[in-house]
Amino acid sequence: MHPRSALTALAAAALLASAATTTASAATAPVSRPHVTAHFDLAAAQQPENIALGADGSAYLTFSFARQIARVGPFGRTQVLAALPAPAKADTPNLGKAFVGGIAHAHDGTVYVTYATGTADLTGIWAVRPGALPHRIAALPADGLPNGLALDDRTGHLYVTDSVHGVVYRASVCGGTATVWAEGDALQPSTFAGANGVRLHDGAVWTTNADKGTVLRIPVTARGTAGSVQVRATGMPSIDDFAFTGRGDTLLAARNDNEVDLVRPDGRHTAVLTAADGLRTPTSVAVRHGTVYVPSASYLTNEDPNLLEAHLGR
Repeated sequence: MHPRSALTALAAAALLASAATTTASAATAPVSRPHVTAHFDLAAAQQPENIALGADGSAYLTFSFARQIARVGPFGRTQVLAALPAPAKADTPNLGKAFVGGIAHAHDGTVYVTYATGTADLTGIWAVRPGALPHRIAALPADGLPNGLALDDRTGHLYVTDSVHGVVYRASVCGGTATVWAEGDALQPSTFAGANGVRLHDGAVWTTNADKGTVLRIPVTARGTAGSVQVRATGMPSIDDFAFTGRGDTLLAARNDNEVDLVRPDGRHTAVLTAADGLRTPTSVAVRHGTVYVPSASYLTNEDPNLLEAHLGR
């Protein structure tokens, strides 16, 4: 997550780094046929920060500064499902305003999101269950910035990154106290935002560090504790959230400097989508059945927040 007001310097750095990133040719690109399937209302602050996919092909999104959770149907129709309560006075670190970040969709239809307001009464993990009002299930420190969110449906654990404190929390879907699950220098911010996107994959919690431009892997031990943090890729300024392609450890990562990179298991990364394809500050990625979904929040471009879809080649 990098809102426009804080990303100008990072965007400039990304331009300097772009020479080291190889752009895939149209003939060999693993991602093809990009097209925008939904446009959102910037004037209404409909800026999609994160995405989760439902079993019916719907995309569930957080509209970060509108404090909303929305559903985009298979044909692009957008429906706002819920809005989180506004704080009396938002004092969110780094942002100054309320921010809905990560999202996860459970098998029972419950949607979980992170919410940061800078106030103790609202900051934390929220649940939105079908037919019910949103409610907070776990508090998180008000002086932090809860951001990415991943759900382990098997154990009922939720993993949350905090981009200000540079840690990964773990909490239960049943509620209760959230605890620091992983910490360390690799997760810490250097200027603005540290630990950011988060996904569960092959016995580990994977995350990114936005300031350091890295992809990190944290093994889950047999006791459920965090193993040593491993750096799996570097050199990706303003990296945000990501998704695995279904081919081992290969993943697609959104970068706020208008790129989506294909990241190989050995750390090599290649730009496969750019602004020319319709990206407008992409924030996250989802993959299902050969389709790639990329929300763009327009934090930097200040135009056309949207949802892009593309075909993932074999």
